[in-house]
Parts: sequence; structure tokens; C-alpha cells
Amino acid sequence: MVKAFREKTEIWQRFYAPPSRLHPEVARNSEAEADNPVYHSSMAILLAGQVMVRLIRGRCCSRNIMQHMIAAGPRCLAPVVMTNICAGLIFAIQSAREMSRFGAISALGGAFAAAYCRELAPLLTAGVLACQVGSAFAAEIACMKVTQQIDALKVFKTCPVEYLVVPRVLACSVMLPVLSMIGLFVGTASGALITTQLYGVTLASFLDGMHYFLSVTDIIAVIGKATLFGGVIAIASCSRGLTSALHGRGVGESATSAVVTAWVGLFTIDLIISLLFFRGAAL
Repeated sequence: MVKAFREKTEIWQRFYAPPSRLHPEVARNSEAEADNPVYHSSMAILLAGQVMVRLIRGRCCSRNIMQHMIAAGPRCLAPVVMTNICAGLIFAIQSAREMSRFGAISALGGAFAAAYCRELAPLLTAGVLACQVGSAFAAEIACMKVTQQIDALKVFKTCPVEYLVVPRVLACSVMLPVLSMIGLFVGTASGALITTQLYGVTLASFLDGMHYFLSVTDIIAVIGKATLFGGVIAIASCSRGLTSALHGRGVGESATSAVVTAWVGLFTIDLIISLLFFRGAAL
């Protein structure tokens, strides 16, 4: 009788106990998976495929999309504006100093358009979104996993991907291009202001250089890149939350790891895009 009671207790610990009372073997496996980058990368890729399939089929829980759009849009506006203003000022000052030494200060607008508008503005804006929204998404979903709310969704026959992941992916993919355009505008305005005040470059000369190097195709490419970046941030954050370790420390680790994973994914995708579309200019 005692043996049967111990067996039932062990089964309960394995499958029904709260995270703080998990069986030691299950806890060790959970911690091992939480520290495995290959495991998390594979899970993120699989989650991206599941999201694409559900988007194609039109299966999405639209109840919380507006809430996620507010979190990924207006609440990120202030840090995005401040980051791009500072980045535009720094880039313009450093570029103007070096170009003035070679007598090429008139080409500052073109250099600003080629480097800041094409690359820095969307990357910095995506970084702000990853730090503020991505970490929050990962921590929220990890907390839901620890408190067994995701298991409750499955009990009610609700798909966690459709309910938790797809709305966040749509919200980030929609709001990040808007934030990128705002950041691009304020960064360009701050760069033009500092160069006209400190280096004697006329506003017309600065804007002419930008107009020559920055076309409508580049703006469309920035918008498309920002849309892709938003999806990467949301998928990396949600995947890290869904694969969190089942203890309180795992929630914090998921939040920090989500930001790192999102940053690595952003730079990797940006590198691939640059090799595909700008490699021919150097040949």
C-alpha cells in the first residue's frame, strides 16, 4: 500500500505538481533545455513556420491585437524619438567632421541618406522595440507557462499559438514600420539641424544630397525591412517565453535572452538583406 501511494505521488509530481514541486528529473531537463541555444533557435524556427501557416489560413485571435499594437506603438514612441534624435546628431557630427577634412562637406546629405536612413534608423528603432516590447512579451508568456495558464488554454481547446503568438506578431509587424518612419524623420531633421548650425551646410544642399541617394525604392525597402524585423522580434520573444524554464528565475532569463536573441536575429537578417541587394554595387 505504501509502495502504491509513492508511485501515485511520483506520477502526480511529474505531471500535475506546480513548478516549484516538480520531479527532480523533470526540473533538470527543463533547466538543460533553457540553457541550450540550439534548442531555442530550433523552437523559434518551428514557431515561425506555425505562425506563417496560421496567417495563411487566417486563423488568429483578434481580441487582443489592439492592446498589443498600443504596447508596440504609442508606448514605444518616446524612446524611439529620443534614440533617433541622438543617433542623427551623433552621426551627422562625426560624418561632417571627417568629410570637412577632405573638402567633401557638400556630400554630407548623401552619406547621411546612404548610411543612416537605410540602415541605422530601422535597426535602432527595432532595437528599442526589442528591448521594451520583446522582453515584456517573453516575461508575460513565461509567467503564464510557470503558472500553468498555457495548459489551461489547451484544456479549453484554445491554440496557444493563435491566442498568444499570432496577435503579437501582427502587432509588431504593423507598428514597427510606423515607428521606423517617425524615427527616420526625426533623425534626419536633427542631423540637418546640427550640420546647418555648426558646419555651414545649407539645408538645400543637405536635402539635395539626400534626394540624390535616397529614392522611393529605398523607403519601400526600409518599410519592408521594418515589417520583417517586427515579426522577428515577436517570434523570438514569444518562443523564448514558451520555452522558459519552469521556475521564477526562468522568467527573468527568458526576458533577457529574448532581447539578445532578437538583436542577433535582426543583425543576421540585415546582413543577409545587404548581401542580397547591395553586393552588386561593389563588383
